[in-house]
Amino acid sequence: MDATSSTRQDENLIGEVEQFVIVGVDTHQRTHHAAVLDQAGRLLGDREFPATRHGYGELITWATSHGPLRAVGVESTGSYGASLTMALLVAGLEVFEVDRPEKSTRARRGKSDAIDAESAARQVLAGTATGRPKVKTGIVESIRAVKIPRDGAVKDRTRAYSQLRDLATTAPDQLREELLPLTGKARVKKAATYRPDLTRLEDPTQATKRALKTLAIRIRALDVEIAEADKVLTALVAQAVPTLLAMPQVGTQAAAQLAITAGENIDRLHSEASFAKLCGVAPIPASSGKTTRMRLNRGGDRQANSALHMVIIGRLHKHQPTRDYRERRAAENKNNTDIIRCLKRYLARSTYQALRKDLLSTLDPS
Repeated sequence: MDATSSTRQDENLIGEVEQFVIVGVDTHQRTHHAAVLDQAGRLLGDREFPATRHGYGELITWATSHGPLRAVGVESTGSYGASLTMALLVAGLEVFEVDRPEKSTRARRGKSDAIDAESAARQVLAGTATGRPKVKTGIVESIRAVKIPRDGAVKDRTRAYSQLRDLATTAPDQLREELLPLTGKARVKKAATYRPDLTRLEDPTQATKRALKTLAIRIRALDVEIAEADKVLTALVAQAVPTLLAMPQVGTQAAAQLAITAGENIDRLHSEASFAKLCGVAPIPASSGKTTRMRLNRGGDRQANSALHMVIIGRLHKHQPTRDYRERRAAENKNNTDIIRCLKRYLARSTYQALRKDLLSTLDPS
């Protein structure tokens, strides 16, 4: 074989290797719209599919009919695109989480499902979409499923306590004098004993008694719901992240939230700095001239940020090494807010290490 023939064969082989397609998907509750690009960025086609198991299979078959499928960019992998994402991962495809098109793109090209799907594919092709979706087939997803209604019940109970207090404040004199001196729980206990005369609800006293009793019954029901959810969460979290749970001042709720934020496949986060950024505790420089400082990071998962904050507040009260650190940094003229930000960043690092130890040992290879 001469040199010219060898060169041509190599070029053919390179050309064969470079032939691939990229798919972008704009997700909705009932339908998904997909677009396919070739390796040069040419649009090969777009099509809508039902958001069902059968529809996912049709989408994969249609996409692979255009050529070797290298990667898929999916919008809203944690909500509308969650089931599709799982189907793609099970099929052995590489999936990236993509953002919605930028305002400049929408201003220039307009807004449609086809345009959004094509934009998703172009983000993957350009390498700007690098985020990996969370795997939702393990114990962390179970923790998330239990925690969502539990947190909702806690908010509802707080709201009901506030309504009970406000209603007692504006109640007729006898009821107000009975309830206002009591603590919240004692107020619930007292209100639950009221027996309003349902035939005289035109009387504000009877109507108020009925309302107070209703709120007391609601609070007690929510107490039961929260207690049952906490029992389940305690067992799940202890099983999933025992190393994290053993850290000082890290309770079940904080550990659950941090595990949910990290996701079952924590290996998709390349470093502890990625986790810190995900939690909104990565430092953002705000220095100028002789002033050197970091400012508040308002990005990231605010629930995870809150969980880290509450752990730090607990440690500042009961964890001596943390208290010593505060005293040392205060002597360096650091204010309390900046000290807490430093502590949250340090905690994110140790949390990431604990989560990797726990979750990588339970990650399902499939």
